Amino acid sequence: MTIYQAYQAQQDLVGPFQDFARNAGSFLRQLHGTVPDVFQLRRVTAALEIFGEARTTHKRPPFGFDSVAVGNRIVAVQEEAALTTPFGTLLHFRKDTDIPQPKVLVVAPMSGHFATLLRGTVAVMLPEHDVYITDWHNARDVPASAGRFGFDECIEHVMRFLEAMGDDTHVVAVCQPAPIVLAATALMSEDNNPATPRSLTLMAGPIDTRVNPTRVDQLATSRPIEWFEKNLISEVPWRYAGAGRKVYPGAVQVAAFMSMNLERHQRAYAEQFRNLVTGDTGKAEAHRRFYDEYLAVMDLPAEFYLETVKTIFQDHSLPEGRLTWRNRLVRPEAIRRTSLLTVEAERDDICSIGQTGAALDLCRGLRPTMKRHHLQTGVGHYGVFNGHRWANEIYPLVREVIQTSQ
Repeated sequence: MTIYQAYQAQQDLVGPFQDFARNAGSFLRQLHGTVPDVFQLRRVTAALEIFGEARTTHKRPPFGFDSVAVGNRIVAVQEEAALTTPFGTLLHFRKDTDIPQPKVLVVAPMSGHFATLLRGTVAVMLPEHDVYITDWHNARDVPASAGRFGFDECIEHVMRFLEAMGDDTHVVAVCQPAPIVLAATALMSEDNNPATPRSLTLMAGPIDTRVNPTRVDQLATSRPIEWFEKNLISEVPWRYAGAGRKVYPGAVQVAAFMSMNLERHQRAYAEQFRNLVTGDTGKAEAHRRFYDEYLAVMDLPAEFYLETVKTIFQDHSLPEGRLTWRNRLVRPEAIRRTSLLTVEAERDDICSIGQTGAALDLCRGLRPTMKRHHLQTGVGHYGVFNGHRWANEIYPLVREVIQTSQ
């Protein structure tokens, strides 16, 4: 039995019980106001609700942007597909306003979560920017007939998306796609492509994983690539549109992330139990929103996952000057007219200090005045692109780089 078959069997077995627990918990909570307050009843209700909600799903949550404040007006927001391929959609958050704003492509990671993980990133940028995002598709929903999607294809998608947006664009790459976006920018710069971005912000991304290796980096180099292919790659079950496609299951990736901070997640669920028992609905709902997003997983094409591990984490092809695209050497020094901002987090246990900043040295064709680095204190990986530190301390720097590059 493959890892995917085992996961699917577990979901099929436990799913009906979780459905029952969720419905039972909802029913009991409705009774709370009609029967005498019994502490034990509240505990049972809380336990049922937590068991019913603690499950992975493969459905992309909505971004949920219906309107946004632009200046002194509230304007409508509509999601439009500017370009769609079998593997991803260039999603445009089109605002009902004629006010010209800088075009920004937010490149989301393909690391087991949907692009909606960056909802907080987009929410902060949307009032002052014309925002697009790479809305990657769940590989288990992509028919095998659509072909492969590897490292080269991902770079190609970024370039195609930028060309669809036209000239005068800016890019914000969050986490895993940082080397992909840097490569795409280098190739476009060398070709004098008019869609080459005017500015590039790389946030907590693995440009050079030899610097201060994390547990993630150590795991990637602890075994040959054949081990990853044998033990972590599975075929999509026949019930789904991508049947037969080889993938790295998103549930495996999310489980790995959670195991790195298991005590924190255990504390979060213990706190949620107390929230439900004591009736703290605000905190309970915040927990639900976070974990509904965190446990919504997407599978990665096997070739993309394996080539990323091999190219970025094992061979260090980009910092060593050996990265190629379609057998063409990628030359970061060819970037000469794209302003560069790198952002890192003090407490990042996924992409450590120095790994993203390494891009500044690779882009030696840029004048010093076009390069900038920011180390954000007091946050971990997630805090770089979500939360109040992102909104109040990091985003103003990103906005400044975009404005000065217009």
